[in-house]
Amino acid sequence: MRLVLISDTHLPVRAKRLPQAVWAAIEQADVVIHAGDWVSVALLDELEARSRRLIGCWGNNDGPELRSRLPEVARATLDGMSIAVVHETGTAKGREERCERAYPGVDVLVFGHSHIPWDTTSPGGLRLLNPGSPTDRRRQPYCTYQTATITAGRLEQVALHNL
Repeated sequence: MRLVLISDTHLPVRAKRLPQAVWAAIEQADVVIHAGDWVSVALLDELEARSRRLIGCWGNNDGPELRSRLPEVARATLDGMSIAVVHETGTAKGREERCERAYPGVDVLVFGHSHIPWDTTSPGGLRLLNPGSPTDRRRQPYCTYQTATITAGRLEQVALHNL
């Protein structure tokens, strides 16, 4: 199962559209995960239309219409793996332990908000992934997104892609 992870797209404020490389990855993906701060309802509509499966949550910059269509925390089971998607997880210090307590039984937590790519594993085995932003790099050297695969209930081939 091929995954594409994105967050903090901020359309059309930070960019008018997603980069073509992201759309190409989405077309190949079985599941697209968006960790909030869409800003544009039009992007949600387009991702729903163009994705085989979309899992997403709302972020702090998302208005009432997006919040009415998306949960604060999205949850799914993909090939036996428990996935949670949330926009904010708080400060980097203590994140792994804090998220492990907040999301018991979850195998992978995808989050956003900081625009800073992140890939760590908590002491108890929770994998934390932040794909950064494909449209607003802030202080990062590149705009980014992530891809991964799930094979037989295992997360594999997690990759960060620079744009």
